[in-house]
Amino acid sequence: MFSVSAINVSYPGKDLFKNVSFVINQRDRIGLTGKNGSGKTTLLNIIARLKSPDSGTIVIPESKTLGYLPQELKIKSNKNIYEETLTAFEEVTKLEKEIDDLNHFISQHHDVHSDLYLKSLEHLNQKYDRYNYLDGNKKENSLEKVLKGLGFKEDDFKRNVSEFSGGWQMRIELAKILLKKPDLLLLDEPTNHLDIESILWLEDFLINYSGAVVIVSHDKMFIDNICKRTLEIVFGKIYDYPVKFSDFLVIRNERYESQLATARNQGKFIEQQEKFIKRFKAKSTKARQVQSKMKMLDKIEKIELDVFDTSTIRFFFPNAPKSGKVVVEAEQLCKNFDKIQVLKDINFVIEQFDRVAFVGRNGEGKSTLVKVMVGEENFTGILKPGYNVEIGYYAQIQERSLDENKTVLSTLEDIAGQEWNNTKIRSLLGAFLFKEEDTDKKVKVLSGGEKSRLALAKLLLKPTNFLILDEPTNHLDFSAKEVLKKALLSYKGTLVIVSHDREFLRGLTNKTFEFRDNKIKEYIGGIDEFLEKHKVVTFREFEQIKKTASIQQIKDGVSKTESKNKFIQKKENERDFKKIKNELKKCENEVSETEKKINEIELLMQTPEFYVDHGIAKGISENHNQLKKHLEKLLGKWEEIHNRFDAFDRNSL
Repeated sequence: MFSVSAINVSYPGKDLFKNVSFVINQRDRIGLTGKNGSGKTTLLNIIARLKSPDSGTIVIPESKTLGYLPQELKIKSNKNIYEETLTAFEEVTKLEKEIDDLNHFISQHHDVHSDLYLKSLEHLNQKYDRYNYLDGNKKENSLEKVLKGLGFKEDDFKRNVSEFSGGWQMRIELAKILLKKPDLLLLDEPTNHLDIESILWLEDFLINYSGAVVIVSHDKMFIDNICKRTLEIVFGKIYDYPVKFSDFLVIRNERYESQLATARNQGKFIEQQEKFIKRFKAKSTKARQVQSKMKMLDKIEKIELDVFDTSTIRFFFPNAPKSGKVVVEAEQLCKNFDKIQVLKDINFVIEQFDRVAFVGRNGEGKSTLVKVMVGEENFTGILKPGYNVEIGYYAQIQERSLDENKTVLSTLEDIAGQEWNNTKIRSLLGAFLFKEEDTDKKVKVLSGGEKSRLALAKLLLKPTNFLILDEPTNHLDFSAKEVLKKALLSYKGTLVIVSHDREFLRGLTNKTFEFRDNKIKEYIGGIDEFLEKHKVVTFREFEQIKKTASIQQIKDGVSKTESKNKFIQKKENERDFKKIKNELKKCENEVSETEKKINEIELLMQTPEFYVDHGIAKGISENHNQLKKHLEKLLGKWEEIHNRFDAFDRNSL
């Protein structure tokens, strides 16, 4: 068990953490959530002992190990991928030597009953247990499995690490961490640089992982499928929910509504008692009652509502001069990196007001084409920009567009036009949640989410009619993603967006370019239409379709028998009808029992004594709300069962 106890962290003008405590159990799967800048990355750094809190303790048992994948990492290595990943087995190599030494010692020691001999055997067994846990005898197989799972091909293994982009280098680091099998995995936005197939593999790996996992991610589906516990950071405090993220959102809102309802009821009750006291305070005949009510009010514990961080970015893209009808056109466009061909004979036209989604696996050329379009990469073939096209570009990796040695304020000042004075720039930064004290921070100390917000702010300094956004949601929290989507929906120009986030893309685009096998295939319609054409519901199914194709072929070849035994069918119908009757009876009983409990609580809530003990009142009020919601579900269930009961074919019995 890992323990975080009474952690406090303060910066000038801000308390980041105030007396934060929680434990991480052996098989925990925890989703760590909170607004950008709330301290998620800082908390992971503190747990990993890369940073020290102002006060408080982190307890990591001596025998336990920890692995941490940060949001950003630069690997300096002269090794190839295989050699670099093999460094993850340093402990295995050390264990092999220790096992050899112990075996040699035991073979030379003839007193098999001595304490030294017995202790050596015990140590040897411990070393073997650890060695087997780390799959030491099949490390090459494990290495290959993890690298391929994270998207590397066997041909990549001998390529130098320096040949790969930062995103692919992050995959190498992730592979090394997973192969070390630490007792606690801390993963900060692990899906930012992964494609869907790799996300699926990682998801399955983490679900079955033997240790504990703490994940920061804005990929709702990813954390929902893995994590069964949610820790929320709000204004320096931790709220712990033993449920997955989507359930946490529901429970948090229900809890707040319950608190609000209880607080209102308590307020009305207190107001009534205070009116009585004020009215009869001077009357001697009511003195005893007045004193009783005053004492009762003194005992009442005022209900405190949970505090939620409702701040969010706010902006819209400025209008820009109209471009020509054709915004950009490509003919026979090719792009190679040395001998590796990424794009081959690409032809496409993007017209004014088109809204295009670039989709496909990593490495298929989406970001490469984006860089070609904005002039960051050379190419062969033809790429013709249209008339009066003004491009606004958001890079996937913010180091490409932000100077880390500049301050937040100077980042905007250096590119702002004359119409942007200092006051207006500071106001713009405020709209992106940068406080006055944040403006003098260096870019290099900002979190991933803060860098993303700063890069978005840059886009507003110059009117553009062609926005190109490469994975803009990677570091944005859930509310910021919603604000960005609303701004893009009202944007009056042409849009190209690279994203794996189907929820974000829905309703945002009217064309889809699929990147596969060095080519582009164009689909008319948004992301839902694109997926429908592939007869799938989610990106995950789209990426898995080739795996299921062969199964479907087998199914299509299997003939179904048309004749069935009438007696067996009749018995099955009777059993089904009996099952529906039992379901209906059980549901009716549950409805009656729930209504009875609700009535009992409502009678109790009408008494003054109910509000004396805040803790009990709060619990009963929450139970009352839950029962009412449960009753609504039961009535819906009863209606559904009753419809099936009425529709059942009695002639088949």
